[in-house]
Amino acid sequence: MGTTAAAAAATQAYGEPWYWDRRYETDSGAFDWYQKYSALAPLVNLYVPREDRVLVVGCGNSEFSEGMVDDGYEDVVNIDISSVVIEAMQKKYSNRPQLKYMKMDVREMSGFDSHSFNAVIDKGTLDSLLCGHNSRQNAAKMLEEVGRYAELSKQILSTVLLVFSVFLDFFTIIEAVDDKL
Repeated sequence: MGTTAAAAAATQAYGEPWYWDRRYETDSGAFDWYQKYSALAPLVNLYVPREDRVLVVGCGNSEFSEGMVDDGYEDVVNIDISSVVIEAMQKKYSNRPQLKYMKMDVREMSGFDSHSFNAVIDKGTLDSLLCGHNSRQNAAKMLEEVGRYAELSKQILSTVLLVFSVFLDFFTIIEAVDDKL
């Protein structure tokens, strides 16, 4: 299988727990998709009061939620489909009661009461689902679940952060290419 075909096959597996378990078993270092909390803090602070209950979907081993707690957020719940990364994050942050980590699929979040979060933050989970098998159905399930568990006034935050992150990275890449020309 060629490099391009192998990359495409790996991308197709982004919605599968085994893919992420394998990834976190071999690469346990912290990684933030798109941007770190420090870059997005002004936007988060604008829309999410520090006393809000926040859900971070597809948290991975990102330090984004740690940055939120360091910035004064008091109740940040993190979910991920990978049991490997959730166990690692529970251990890493066992002394931070403001951070909670749960193994859960964003497409089926029945463990929460409806509208139990003031805001939902996503920095790549929707992208991952859109790359995989049954992308439309999986993205629709995710957005339906996010809508069910977030307060109606804050549902858009997930999309705002995702779009902002993508465009910020896009323009950073353009600047880097322009500097080389």
